[in-house]
Amino acid sequence: MAEKYHDYIVIAGSANRPLAEKICDFLGIKPADADIMKFANDNTFVKINENIRRRDVFIIQPTCRPTNDNLMELLIMIDAVKRASASSITAVIPYFDYARSDKKDQPRVPITAKLVADMITMAGASRVITMELHAEQIQGFFDIPVDHLYFAPVLKDYLQDFDLGDFVIVAPDAGGANRARGIAVRIPASLAIIDKRRVGNVDYAEVLNVVGDVKGKNCVLVDDIVDTAGTLVRAAEALKNSGAKSVLAAITHAVLSDGAVAKIEKSAISQLIVADTIPIPVSNRIDMIKVLTVSSLLGEAIKRVQKGESVSSLFI
Repeated sequence: MAEKYHDYIVIAGSANRPLAEKICDFLGIKPADADIMKFANDNTFVKINENIRRRDVFIIQPTCRPTNDNLMELLIMIDAVKRASASSITAVIPYFDYARSDKKDQPRVPITAKLVADMITMAGASRVITMELHAEQIQGFFDIPVDHLYFAPVLKDYLQDFDLGDFVIVAPDAGGANRARGIAVRIPASLAIIDKRRVGNVDYAEVLNVVGDVKGKNCVLVDDIVDTAGTLVRAAEALKNSGAKSVLAAITHAVLSDGAVAKIEKSAISQLIVADTIPIPVSNRIDMIKVLTVSSLLGEAIKRVQKGESVSSLFI
């Protein structure tokens, strides 16, 4: 009897296998059988052990730490699938690293986000599904379609079940105002913005003012990424100094580098809500970190792309 194939297949990279498996559970399929390994010389090797000729292929691989290894693995997987005559190749990148290098803000520096977008396109990807790019215009760096998803639908459901009473959605800077406003409108809740400016090196920000009424209210700081957590901690402190009753932080991508967890534990933040776009190492798993899965959101996007249906209703 001839073997039956789905119209599409999902290949899980090694960067975030738990998320890929949850997505496949949502879709009611199993990840494709694939060998991903490194040779003794540190070269990455990929072999797909199933027939993918003329099939739609979705490769799930965030480019989280170790960034360059995971990015190279993604490129190699795309190339392997392209050479196996797949009908289409969608790179599902829950976390797109290098996104903060999106402009020339100093002389003689690269625009690495554009470089990485070109590499993914040239490797053979025909579409990208991603979440919470640092700047929305990065979608334009790709010469292929990009479906840009947001953490907001998952976060909204959680916050509505989390009895905060009178609370405020807070953007940590003016650049995040659209993200915060989109969440505030849908809950609904009021909006506040942290007015800040960079001082010294790029990892330090001095908070200047809180724009909006936060006195006596529960505040939810929302942002796309928490890295060293310096800016986040100072923003929470500014809110408390302005009379906020409590401060929660809701961040999509929990990079949490350079002692970030220790800083957050000692801060005014009572809970850190993050998505599972990046796997959180055991050393960073503390009680105050709440991880919400985005597997159903990404799975629904995959399903709609494969069926040729609209994905716009999943956008914020």
